[in-house]
Amino acid sequence: MPDTPDQTAAIAGLGGWIESRLIGRSPLVERLLIGLLTGGHVLVEGIPGLAKTRAVRLLADGVEARFARIQCTPDLMPADLTGTPVFRPDSGRFEFMPGPVFNSIVLVDEINRAPPKVQSALLEGMAEGQVTVAGETRALPDPFMVVATQNPIEHEGTFPLPEAQLDRFLFHVIVTPPGPEDERRILDLVETEAEGEAVPDLRLGQGALAEARAAVRQVHASPALKDYIVALVTATRDPEQCPEIAHPISPRGSLALLAGARARAWLDGRDHAIPEDVAALAPDALAHRLVLGWRAEADGATARGVIDGLLARIEPL
Repeated sequence: MPDTPDQTAAIAGLGGWIESRLIGRSPLVERLLIGLLTGGHVLVEGIPGLAKTRAVRLLADGVEARFARIQCTPDLMPADLTGTPVFRPDSGRFEFMPGPVFNSIVLVDEINRAPPKVQSALLEGMAEGQVTVAGETRALPDPFMVVATQNPIEHEGTFPLPEAQLDRFLFHVIVTPPGPEDERRILDLVETEAEGEAVPDLRLGQGALAEARAAVRQVHASPALKDYIVALVTATRDPEQCPEIAHPISPRGSLALLAGARARAWLDGRDHAIPEDVAALAPDALAHRLVLGWRAEADGATARGVIDGLLARIEPL
């Protein structure tokens, strides 16, 4: 389905509005929009105060979709996420009360504070678009997108996400503190917002989003580009090329990188993806899907460093 000026303008307007309210976070905004366009989920990591939650709220404000925020704590229960049957004395029957996961955009704040049972309940929703409560499976809304945040500097009372859960995220985005110029602009922005609440001129409708998603799927990816993606991913399985890797990237990494490259090309106004799309997204799309060996970690190696090394060595075909 070819894209139309209306849907292109709507997505561009949404991205521009978010960036105007979120200083110095263009890569994060792009990843969030790509997640929205591909149906992928995004994990955002950074120290407190870097507008992680604000970014998701701005995205939700610009889309005609139900939004929910879950603040994770160690005593959170799966039912707090998925909902639970409640007995109604007037009818003498149990009635299911849906939890916050039954929304289109779900912000899971400090996901690494949620206990493993809650994380596994969220995993089913992210992977299958459904949850099972009291033996009954219920479908989640469409669209459905999870954006989770985590704090890398606090470890007390946390439960690190297992590799199977990390692999369900399309992107793992690392946000860093702003520079002096951006921080100065943040001060001005906060003063301006204190004078009145900012709202988008036009919210992205469900129809426009569905058309945009269909258009993204039609973006051309050449055989050479697909070969480039495969070369990057399969290199992580070669002990000679990447001896520091204990567990390499599965085919899900290739699928994520291809989907992201198509969406990035569409956002840039192109009908075809190029190697620059792949290279720009590879660290956020692949690094969280591999596990380094203990010796490599002891030597100071990082997953993102490994991906950067592959991008430097492997040329597009």
